[in-house]
This record gives sequence, structure tokens and C-alpha cells, in this order.
Amino acid sequence: MLDSQGKHSLADVVPFQGIRYDSERFSDLSDLICPPYDVISPQEQLSYHDRSPHNVIRVEFGLERPDDSPHDNRYTRAATTLQSWLRQGILIQEDRPALYLVEHRFAYQDSQKSRFSMVARVRLEDFGSGWVRPHEVTIGRAGEDRLRLMRACNANTSPIMALYRHRGEGVLPLFREARGRAVYQAVDRDGVGLSVSVVTDEGAIARVRDFFADKTFYIADGHHRYETALAFRREKRIGWSCKPEPVDYVMMTLTDADDPSLVMAPTHRVLRGLDDRRLPLLKHELDAYFDHEILPPSPDADATLEDWLATLEQRGERQTSFGLYGLDGRSLRLLTLRQKPAPLDEPGSLSSLDVYVLHRSIFHQLLGITTREMAEVCLDYTRDARGALAQVDSGECQLAFLLNPTLVSTMLAVADEGNRMPQKSTYFYPKTPTGLVMNPLWDD
Repeated sequence: MLDSQGKHSLADVVPFQGIRYDSERFSDLSDLICPPYDVISPQEQLSYHDRSPHNVIRVEFGLERPDDSPHDNRYTRAATTLQSWLRQGILIQEDRPALYLVEHRFAYQDSQKSRFSMVARVRLEDFGSGWVRPHEVTIGRAGEDRLRLMRACNANTSPIMALYRHRGEGVLPLFREARGRAVYQAVDRDGVGLSVSVVTDEGAIARVRDFFADKTFYIADGHHRYETALAFRREKRIGWSCKPEPVDYVMMTLTDADDPSLVMAPTHRVLRGLDDRRLPLLKHELDAYFDHEILPPSPDADATLEDWLATLEQRGERQTSFGLYGLDGRSLRLLTLRQKPAPLDEPGSLSSLDVYVLHRSIFHQLLGITTREMAEVCLDYTRDARGALAQVDSGECQLAFLLNPTLVSTMLAVADEGNRMPQKSTYFYPKTPTGLVMNPLWDD
């Protein structure tokens, strides 16, 4: 719907004729799916290529070759593969517009969880509209990669994850009996079970469109993909038209922000390439802003890490806290913020967010690392706390920073304030894998 200035006054969530694996040939997609490209390591990239000749990695994140050229590269090969699989019937395009209901089943902290999300097309809006709100900064390199893939394939290969707020049961009651008609199943690399239902019922689709008409969407995962979709629309759109086209939409997985099975995991940081002379100085400089507690290791490495993370969680409930490994031998230095440095003396939810304090006060101010250096040279991210410590012990990295997960409520507050956290401040688990459905951007 358009207002008097020609802008969209309501969110627009619509079905689409998705591209998916032929469920009559592939009822189990476990060997055909892969994670979103930005959480695939080089080793995993090879592994998914070896898993099946029809694994979607060949479209989502193909291998580079020494003889790649402007006319033959992983982007052109992705497009060729997509069209070839459609011709062969490995992939099919839905014969009528559909919504896709996805159930994630997984174990977390000794309990079994189930989370329903819905994959749909969502009308693209510039961030200034307020209908779609980001929460993280992005770097250009990943965005350029996704834009080249979108140009080649003319499709969204993986969905953006977005959250919405709603008091009640969310979208599931809108589908009534649809949740029992799964067209295929899968188990991802983390053991998460997935079921996908295809919903073409016009009544259910109308209820969904009405349900989302007044909702705001918060990008939880896929900022690069959203910005890429905006750039692609600008390239394809010539002039203004009130008639929406496929390029005006992007594929999203929509999840209730209050779903109790929505899990946020921490993303830890490791640093390399620092001048060794800076490390003794850092100890003293930290004392100006942080209180610290030295947590020694015990003979049991697993118990040590478990205790450290539990202590970090307890401190984080009361104060801005994170753990620093690498300055005190095999002990962890637990840092809690005592006094905000000048760059952090600002209002809003960011100023006390642990990952923001870490980046602004330690990375930028005390270590003098620029944003570009962090992105290209010295900073890596990992969900594996044990692996982060091991990288320091081996000498591969110099420092590791252990973090608590960001609260969903904090992420929403930052987005509502129009601010952005550092890159990879959030990790929502589990992610919707690539390969369940793709969104064609050619005319339906």
C-alpha cells in the first residue's frame, strides 16, 4: 500500500514461486543443504562439495579455480548450475505462489526446542523508512561477493533472517493444518532437524499478509544480503512504477522475537599481528577503565572452560564484562567495566554493550587498531571458545576475548535507536540453511 508521497505505508509480505529440490526425488535434504556462505570455513566448503554432486554449495559458495576468468568463474558456474539443475528436474519451480513454513528441532542446554519460522518475499525498504531495521555494521567485501552472485543467478539463494514483535502465538495458528504436511526433512551439520511445509492455501496467505501489515522487521542475520538486494534493485529498476516486480522483494525467514526457542550464541574474538611490545603496556592501560580478576586453570581443561564461562555469565548479568586470554599465561583475565572511556560516554544501549565496549575501548583506543585492519588483517571471529584459547596457546593468535551472548532485547533496542553494533555481535542459532528454497527474481 502506498501513502500520499508514493511511499509504502504498510509492510508487504507475499508468497512466491520458489525454487526447491524435487521432493519426489529428494525427500531428505541432509546431503544437499549447506549453511549460509558467511559461516562456512574453507575446509567446510570443500566438504560440502564432496558430500553430493547436487549440494547447493555449488550455487551458494562455489570453489575458485586458478584459471578463473571474467567469463568463467564461480559466479558464472553458479548460474550455469542453477539453470542446469532446473532443466534436469533436480530443482523445480513452484507452479503457484507459496509460503514456506520451516520447523527447527534442536537440543540446547539439556532441553529439546522447536522453533517455527516462515520464508516469504518481503518488499524491500530503504533503512531510512523504519520498516526494516539493521543492527550491525557491514564491510564492503562480502557485499560485493553477494552482488556478483545475485547478478549471475538473478535469484536470492539464501534467506535473510528477520525478527518481528508480536504478542501472542505468532504465525503458526495462521496456517492451521499446514504444519503437518512437510514436503521434506533434513538434518544440518549441527544435528538440527528441519521440516519444510509448502503452503499455497489462499486463505492462509491472506491471513499472513494481514498479520504482517503493521510489523517492523529487524535484520537478525544477513545484513550484507539485504544491502545487496537494495543495490540490485537500484541496478534493475529504471524509473518509478507502482507495479511491484520480483526485484522489489527479498527472501526472508521471519521469526518471532519472543519465541522461547530463539537462541543467541556468543561470537568470540581472536587477535593476531600485534606488536609484541604493546602487550605488556596493555595490562597497565586496562587498569584505567576495567577491574580485573585472574581466573587460574585447573588440571581439567573442559571443567576450566566451563567454570570460566559460567563466571563470565554471572558477571555479565550485573556489569559489562568479557574475558581476556593471552596476557596472563594459561589464566583468564576477567574484565569488568569500571569507568567508560571518553568515546563511550554517550547515551543509548550501545554504551554498555560488552562487544561495543571491547571494540571501541580496547581495539580502537588502547590498541589503535583501525576498522580496516580489523576487517582485513588481525581480527577473526569464532563460536568455539575452546578453539579460541587453543589458537593463543599454539601461537597462531596473540589474544582471545571471550564474550557473553548479546540479549535479543538489546539487539532490538539498538536497532530501534538507529544505532549499529560491531560486525558479528550476534549469532542467532540455529540458522535457516541454504537449499530449502530459493527466490527467483525473474518474472513469475
